[in-house]
Amino acid sequence: MTKVVDVVLVGGGIMSATLGSLLRRLEPTWSIAMYERGPELSPESSNPWNNAGTGHSALCELNYTPEQPDGSVSTASAIKVNEQFQLSREYWSTLVEDGTIPDPSAFLVPVPHIAFVWGEANVAYLKTRYDALKKHPLFPGAEFTDDPKVIHSWAPLVMPGRSKDEPVAATRFLNGTDVNFGTLTNILVDSIAGPLTEVHVNHTVRSIRRGKDGLWRVSTRNNVGGTPSTILAKFVFVGAGGHALNLLQRTGIPEIRGYAGFPVSGEFYRCDNPEVVARHNAKVYGKAAVGAPPMSVPHLDTRVVDGQSSLLFGPYAGFTPKFLKAGSWWDLPGSIRFGNIIPMLGVAVTNLGLIKYLVTEIFAGRSKRIAALREYFPDANPADWYGYSAGQRVQVIARDAAKGGVLKFGTEVVAHADGSIAGLLGASPGASTAVAAMLDVLDTCFPAKKAAWSTKISALVPSYGTSLSTNAAAARASLTRTARILGIR
Repeated sequence: MTKVVDVVLVGGGIMSATLGSLLRRLEPTWSIAMYERGPELSPESSNPWNNAGTGHSALCELNYTPEQPDGSVSTASAIKVNEQFQLSREYWSTLVEDGTIPDPSAFLVPVPHIAFVWGEANVAYLKTRYDALKKHPLFPGAEFTDDPKVIHSWAPLVMPGRSKDEPVAATRFLNGTDVNFGTLTNILVDSIAGPLTEVHVNHTVRSIRRGKDGLWRVSTRNNVGGTPSTILAKFVFVGAGGHALNLLQRTGIPEIRGYAGFPVSGEFYRCDNPEVVARHNAKVYGKAAVGAPPMSVPHLDTRVVDGQSSLLFGPYAGFTPKFLKAGSWWDLPGSIRFGNIIPMLGVAVTNLGLIKYLVTEIFAGRSKRIAALREYFPDANPADWYGYSAGQRVQVIARDAAKGGVLKFGTEVVAHADGSIAGLLGASPGASTAVAAMLDVLDTCFPAKKAAWSTKISALVPSYGTSLSTNAAAARASLTRTARILGIR
């Protein structure tokens, strides 16, 4: 007889781990089975070397504050992302308090977040951005300077070798963070271990189809022995990164129709020279090139993994048709359906700048990539830097009545109308907003449980149901509590 479980989690990354840990606390008697195709948990985007580890809160990411035609700056996206990250901080803090996370420094390290620009127009933009955010309760401690000496004190690598006549400016937030989502994933999965939890690595989910009994038949294959198996689930969450699109398409749910994905490879340069690494303690973000996708904003980062610091610069965009780093060359062509061809063509026509940018990046050699690095670190020694391929990101494309198709930024929950299955599409800010995204899944898929769960969720995430973006007192309380517990400024 085929086994029946309450919940199947597809993918062993931060999204599934977060949802699993929430559900275990909300429904202790529910059975949970997790399937990860890799040999260990968090092998793809949650792996610390497959992402930049930025605790995305829009402190320094300029793509969240676009300049408007009248010269003003829109802060709506920045405030939203910041508020979502605070929910993650709140949940992690609760898990520290109850002992689930013994030491938050195992996955989270305070690292200042700096935005750095040059050129008169960009300096004016950054000052306008600073003025728009500095008084908001979610952005305390904002600093701005156009003094090269101050910038040098904040980020010593970015100023030497730069023209003294060049206008420069920077903003700094000391409460920024570097997050190892791979370590956090393992902590969360360990916290739900027990007789009602199964965690399977080296297991590929082949298909998810609904039976006449209303249960989802999740068919898997053991990648080591090749043994197929099937498990029945009352609820399925597809948190399989870029591969979520393909799997959701195979379910046949109508909500996925019209969605498409375009993969972008992340390439970084890394420096482990301790003398260079010791001179830089910040995540320094700049402005994206014209036509670049949001996940391609250049940044020079301190990266701390397992207690060891390195520097990263990137990302340089590349292309393969794979939706995962360890995916298939057939991922992209296999995702094309009659219902998403028009959205894909619509995006291609209206985003020629993006296509030009990607083509240019794909054929860029080492000399050009070093030149890009030297825009942020003018005195960089190429011998200190080596390239590596980070994770794949799948840019979501959705149907649009006016344009045929549009690029969707951020992450998006796609759920069946009856709430029995849901999945997550999208890329950055992704992992940083995992708690907000998974609370969205709970609200969307379990509306009948909302009243019963509300008190428990509020205990785990104190600002649940409160708008931190408009409630200054709640925002200050949240930031103060989490900073104290997590060891952040």
